[in-house]
Amino acid sequence: MEKKKRVLPKPSTNVIPMKMDATFFFEKAVQSLDRYHYDKALKYFRRAAEYEPENPVNHCNLAGLLSEMGNYEESNRILQHVLDRIDPTMTECYFYMANNFANMENYESAEKAIIHYLENDPTGQFLEESEEMMELLSYELDRPAKLSTIKSREGLFDHDRARSMLEEGKFSEAVRLLENIISKHADFMAARNNLALAYYYMGHFDKSVDMIRQVLDMEPGNLHALCNLAIFYQHFGDQESLAELLEVLRKTYPFHQDHVFKLATTMGILSEHEKAFRLFKRLLKTGEAGLDPCLFHYTAVAAYNTGRYEEAQRQWKQAEKFDPGSEIPKFYLNLLDRHREETRKPPVSYHYHLPFEEQFRGLERAEGRLPEHMKRDPLVRSSFFWALRHGDGDTKLQVIQAFGLIADDEVKDALTEFIMLPDEDDYLKQVAIFVLRSIGMKEPLTAVLNGKRTTVAPSPFSPGLPVWESKWQAIMETALRHMTRRYDMVQQYDLQTLWVEYLSRVFPNVPKMTKVEGWAAALEYLTAKMHRRPISYHEAAQRYGVSVATVSKNAKLIDEACGLKEKMDAIFKKLTGMESQS
Repeated sequence: MEKKKRVLPKPSTNVIPMKMDATFFFEKAVQSLDRYHYDKALKYFRRAAEYEPENPVNHCNLAGLLSEMGNYEESNRILQHVLDRIDPTMTECYFYMANNFANMENYESAEKAIIHYLENDPTGQFLEESEEMMELLSYELDRPAKLSTIKSREGLFDHDRARSMLEEGKFSEAVRLLENIISKHADFMAARNNLALAYYYMGHFDKSVDMIRQVLDMEPGNLHALCNLAIFYQHFGDQESLAELLEVLRKTYPFHQDHVFKLATTMGILSEHEKAFRLFKRLLKTGEAGLDPCLFHYTAVAAYNTGRYEEAQRQWKQAEKFDPGSEIPKFYLNLLDRHREETRKPPVSYHYHLPFEEQFRGLERAEGRLPEHMKRDPLVRSSFFWALRHGDGDTKLQVIQAFGLIADDEVKDALTEFIMLPDEDDYLKQVAIFVLRSIGMKEPLTAVLNGKRTTVAPSPFSPGLPVWESKWQAIMETALRHMTRRYDMVQQYDLQTLWVEYLSRVFPNVPKMTKVEGWAAALEYLTAKMHRRPISYHEAAQRYGVSVATVSKNAKLIDEACGLKEKMDAIFKKLTGMESQS
C-alpha cells in the first residue's frame, strides 16, 4: 500500500517578518538591563556586535557589561580589539582597561593603561577619576607614577574658568577665553564642545554647528558633539540627518554618569521621552548624579511626557524638597494639577527654569527690578540671548528691556552687536541704544540705522538738530530720573524720542526754558498719555514741584508741535505691527 505524503500548509502571507538587526538586539539588551537580567543583556549585546562588527559602540557596550559582571579579562580583550581593529582614537578604552586591571589587582598593567590614557586623551573626560586611580596605584605600588604629561591638562585652568563663566551666564567672556584656548590647543575637544555650546547660548547657530563639525572630524565618536549636533538638526528642521543620527544615539548605552546625563537630556529635547525617562531613572537609582533638583525635574518632565503623571508629581515634589526656595517645582506641580483631567496637556520643557512667558510676567510684577536668580541663571540668560536673535519683535523689545535691568558687560556686548545687524528693526535698535546709554555706555556707538552705518554720539540721537544744549539734556534727565522704576525702558525711550522730535520741529525757534522741572513734568505727562497710563496735570505738577498751569502750558506747546494723537497712533502701530514679525 502506497504511503501518503504529508503536505505542509503554506505559510500565511499575513505574517510580518521581524527585522533582526543590531538595533533590535541593542534594544532587547537595554530592556533586559532595565529588568536586571544581565545574562540576557549580555547575549543581546553580543548579537548586536556580531551584526555591526565595525561599530565600536556595540563592542564598548559589551565590554562595559562584562566588566560590571566581573568578567574583566574578556572585557579588556574586547576593548583592545576596538583599539587594534576598529578605532585607535577611542582613548577612553584605556581608562576602562585600567579599571579592569585594577579590579584584577594587576596594578602594573593598570598603571600602564591609565598613563597611556592621560598622556593621549585630549578631552580629559575621565580626568578626575584617573587622578584618583593614580593615587590608589601609587599606594599599591609604593612608588610615584611614571607620568610625564597629561594631555588634557594643557590649558585646563583656563578651560575650568571658561566653564564657570558658562555656568554663570557670562557667554561672551567664555567665548573669548575658549577661542584663545583652542588657538593654542587645537585638539582640546572639551574646549571645542563648550565653545559650540557658548555660541549656541548666544544664538550664533552657524558658528556652533561649524565648531561641532570640527570636533566630529577630529573625533567621530564624541558623544557630546553628537548630542549637540542632533539638537541643531532638530532646530534647523533637517529631519533626514536627524533620523540618521538618532539611530546612532538610540543604540548608545553609556556607562559613565556624565555621558548618561548628556544623552538623557538630549533625548528629552529630541522628544525621545521614553529613552530619556529610562536614563534619568537610572541616574536616580544609582545615585551617581547626587540629589540635584534639576535631575528630579528632568525625570518629572520625561515622566509627564510619557503619561506617567503620578511619577511626574513624585519627582517634582522631590525637586521642591531639595530646592525649597524655588518657584520652578511649584509652577509645574500647579500646572499638573490644573491640566490633570485634560486629554491634551500643554508641553513642558526640560530646562529647569520657568517658561519664557512666565519670566516676563515676573518682570512685570517686579516693577522695574529683575530678581537676582534671573540675573544669574545661565538658562534664563541664554533664553534672553536666543530671543534677542530669533524671537518676534515684541519679544525682542521685552528682552531689550530686561537687559536694561541686568546691565552687565554681557548685556553691553549683546546690544552693541545687535545694533549693527542690518536686518533688525530700526525702532528696536534705537531702544537698544537708549538702554546702552542708560546703563552707562557714554562713548560713541556704531549702529546700522536706515540701512547705513552710523556713529551715534553720546547725546540723544537727533539728526535734525545741529546742536544739543545742556539745558535740553537736563530736562530729559530730570524726567527720566523721576520715571525710573515707574516706567519701563520703552516708555522712557519714547519720552526721549518725543523730546528730540519737539526740539527738532521748533528749532531754531526753541522757546526760553527757565524751569527745568516744568518741562520735565510735561514730558512725563505726555508719555503717560501716549501709553494710556492714568495721569493728571495735578499729579504731574505735584511730583515735580511745579504749578498745574506750567505743566499744562508746556504740554500743549509740545502737543501742538508734534501732534499727540498722531504720536500715539504711531507708537501703537509700531508695537502691534511688530507682534506679527518673525
